[in-house]
Amino acid sequence: MAEPDARQSAKPDSPARREGIPLGRIAGVPIVLAYSWFVIAAFTVIVYGPVLARNNPMLGVSAYLVAFAYAVLLLISVLVHELAHALTAKIYGWPTQKIVLNLWGGHTQFESFTSSPGRSVLVALAGPAANFVLAGGAWLLLGTNSLGSVAEILTNIFMWANFLIGVFNVLPGLPLDGGRLVESIVWKATGSQAKGTVAAGWGGRIIVLAIAYWFLLRPFLAGDQPDFSLLMITILVGGFLWMGASASIQQGTLRGRLPLVSAAALATPAAGVPSTGTVRDALRLGAAGTKSVVVCGPDGRPQGVVDPGALASVPGAAADTTPVTAISFPLAAGAYIPEWSKGQELIQFLSQLEGRHYAVVDHNGTVTGLLTQEAVLAAITGKRPRNDRHPQGQTR
Repeated sequence: MAEPDARQSAKPDSPARREGIPLGRIAGVPIVLAYSWFVIAAFTVIVYGPVLARNNPMLGVSAYLVAFAYAVLLLISVLVHELAHALTAKIYGWPTQKIVLNLWGGHTQFESFTSSPGRSVLVALAGPAANFVLAGGAWLLLGTNSLGSVAEILTNIFMWANFLIGVFNVLPGLPLDGGRLVESIVWKATGSQAKGTVAAGWGGRIIVLAIAYWFLLRPFLAGDQPDFSLLMITILVGGFLWMGASASIQQGTLRGRLPLVSAAALATPAAGVPSTGTVRDALRLGAAGTKSVVVCGPDGRPQGVVDPGALASVPGAAADTTPVTAISFPLAAGAYIPEWSKGQELIQFLSQLEGRHYAVVDHNGTVTGLLTQEAVLAAITGKRPRNDRHPQGQTR
């Protein structure tokens, strides 16, 4: 969904307002500060404030203000990181929907675009590269020896924060930026982005296991008691990465099945009958081997589907006088698709339609099949539909 304009964003019930606080636009890209960011800001003040106060007694209570400033600097670092993604993508014409800054750092949300292995890597690595540039700038600033104590503390923190953000994000696994390098290598080698995404997702899981070993299991085996704040950070970061990696594996798996999603292949054979027809017409089609009967309006467009149960309940003596519309349920408006539709194009088209049934038509507009939502979902997920029976009336 497109990002609302400035007037819509000001409304209390707008999507941006529900998600967080709109901060405006940078280079045309909407920036949203998620409410969850205040959780990590509070955590930073509570955990890092006492450490600053202990190591720098001259700060006193202001140590907590310095800790909050650290949280803000971290926010700025993440913003620059995400902007680097967005601006690099803009070079290739990839439309950016918005940047959201949240508890986990942030993410750049793109609209639909056509990618390639090389461009995907460049856009992904632009983020860490921006952080390394910021870290280098802070390092040069520290070398001037003209900073005050508080400014020096914050600059030092800013330098290390950006360095660590950059290093962490180039690790080879999704959802980290370095995972795009793994994805692109496998994508280039196999010609399948889906396989690359799955491989990078597993890379992300391996990174989580490595982090858990290094920060939790290794100290435990050595007889050390892990610091509580480090324990919490490790669990939170590990949990976030594991969920992101698992989502990437699922996304890649589903994307790999998209070629199997074809209207012609998944539809059951069907034939059309005019809305002026009778039950007898539907019975003739069934006797000829047609599994589903679609009712077409005066303009020839599909408008309903005959309910097999209702068809069977009509007495033989009434078959010639009962209109076919009396034993059918309506299709949603525009719920008919070309039989050559497949893959992502078909999924996007169906996502815009209501209902669970879709008539399939050929180049002449003649009904050739009936596609169900269950059949499409089964092809995408790899799971068999709950039943293979003829379509029943829509739930009311």
